Amino acid sequence: MEQNLPDELYLRYRTVIETAVDGIITIDSSGVIESVNPAACRLFGYTREELEGRTVNMLMPSPHRDAHDSYIQRYLDTGEKRIIGIGREVKGMRKDGTLFPFWLSVAQIQLDGSFGFTGFIHDISDLKQAEEEIRQLNVDLEKKVNERTEQLAEVVNQLLSSNKLLEREIRERRAAEEALNKNRDELLRALDRERELSELKSRFVALASHEFRTPLSTILSSASLVKRYAELGNTEKQDFHLEKIRMGVNHLTGILNDFLNLTKLEEGLVEANPEPFNFTDFAAEIIDEISGLAKPGQRILWSDRTEGQEVRLDRRILKNVMYNLISNALKYSDRDVQCRSGFSSGWLEVEVRDHGIGIPETDQKYLFDRFFRAKNALNIQGTGLGLNIVRRYLDLLGGDINFTSREGEGTTFTLRLPIAKA
Repeated sequence: MEQNLPDELYLRYRTVIETAVDGIITIDSSGVIESVNPAACRLFGYTREELEGRTVNMLMPSPHRDAHDSYIQRYLDTGEKRIIGIGREVKGMRKDGTLFPFWLSVAQIQLDGSFGFTGFIHDISDLKQAEEEIRQLNVDLEKKVNERTEQLAEVVNQLLSSNKLLEREIRERRAAEEALNKNRDELLRALDRERELSELKSRFVALASHEFRTPLSTILSSASLVKRYAELGNTEKQDFHLEKIRMGVNHLTGILNDFLNLTKLEEGLVEANPEPFNFTDFAAEIIDEISGLAKPGQRILWSDRTEGQEVRLDRRILKNVMYNLISNALKYSDRDVQCRSGFSSGWLEVEVRDHGIGIPETDQKYLFDRFFRAKNALNIQGTGLGLNIVRRYLDLLGGDINFTSREGEGTTFTLRLPIAKA
């Protein structure tokens, strides 16, 4: 072929072969290498002189090394195509004996009454490595999902226990109604309490069912899609669904923490353990830990006027309170969140202000009730337990909380805590 080509066309032909990214090897009908391009030499670690004139099976591991000649002979005898014109994944052996995967495509060529074969070699080592990393990632994800499932089972058991306690209390209330049937006022109060407990039980079960089912469905569907996109090599969509899984797991963790904190508070298992600490450093720590929840362009601006003085409070409980209030401010607003802290007559005052959706006036009196969600926040994830837990924590610290809000303009929460300045 080369002798019959015009000089310019032949030069172009050789340039394409010599600069190709994939390896190209031509062999005769006996399997002897006639030519190789630089890419093939790099892939197998040989020089051109070491390859040309030798049989191509030197580039194959056993058992294909020993059977290659029979492959060619079978094709010559039967014309059956096992790889010619089809292509498949095979293993190659470098000069140093190491193996690597590549995609082999073979074409038959015929010139001047004789014929041979041309092999096109595309190294897929990076693809195989990526597939292994994806496989390991899927294993890790499955492990994390199993861990979260075990935690969920533990919380469900606690929920069932709480339901039994609620049912027992309802029965006791009914017995009290029979004993107090002569006192109409007492009877009405008992009935109201029974309705409240029944409603609480129903809302508790409904909320748990809904809040757990939604992120679990997202995790399961995304995990399935991750596997599918991994097979297709679509890393962009794979990363998208991995992020959805991470967000779903974090959401489940937040729900579990809310339920566990409420259970501990209900059972009186939480006690305040005051210790001295620098409030300025404490505020910086809170900002550093919670900034990851901020939306793009959103900041936490904290004006601290405690002047580096120490306070004596339960640092862990106060941290939970501040984390809840600031994360709510970030969630219900797209603008910066403003915090202010300082001392006033032996009290520590902390203010958290956002410029978000605000709280409808008709909903404000229920804001600290368990499971309550304002009507303009129903489409935003949440359990309705956060502010109830905050108020219970502040009761333990001997503090209080107030707020002002206007729908569509934002909300400001103000905490007051008794402290002893060092």
